[in-house]
Amino acid sequence: MQPATAKWYDRRDSVFIEFLVEDSKDLQVKFEKSKLDFRCVGGIETLKHHNELDLFDSIDPNASKHKRTDRSVLCCLKKAEAGRAWPRLTKDKAKFQWLGVDFNNWKDWEDDSDEDLSSFDKFSEMMNTMGGEDGMPDLGMGGMEGLEEHDSDGEKMPDLE
Repeated sequence: MQPATAKWYDRRDSVFIEFLVEDSKDLQVKFEKSKLDFRCVGGIETLKHHNELDLFDSIDPNASKHKRTDRSVLCCLKKAEAGRAWPRLTKDKAKFQWLGVDFNNWKDWEDDSDEDLSSFDKFSEMMNTMGGEDGMPDLGMGGMEGLEEHDSDGEKMPDLE
């Protein structure tokens, strides 16, 4: 078993961690007050992954959620004490090679008082509004009308319809 690569970011009332495992199967996510246990089989080589984290601070295990997609598993950890920043994800200050900060989603929220919906509510709303089979979004190729096909030299391809 090896740890899954993951990235995380902090919000006012929640902490998000995304485990980057494609085509995950046998998914097990266990939330405890100060721990997260993640297990799955996935990736191109169908490797067994296991990540066990002693969290920086307490979470509400009953309000924490996860969402599996074909590319990753996103976990939303509901903070037991909202409004307290987490300078790191884990209790230990040790650096983990498999864990990084998600700078694309990182936000300095401590001086941002304009949040109308909490991050956790947005996550819940996203999960509830996803369509398709098994709650997965419809990834059909709709909206492709009017696009032209080009060959490798950039020449327009003839319509075959």
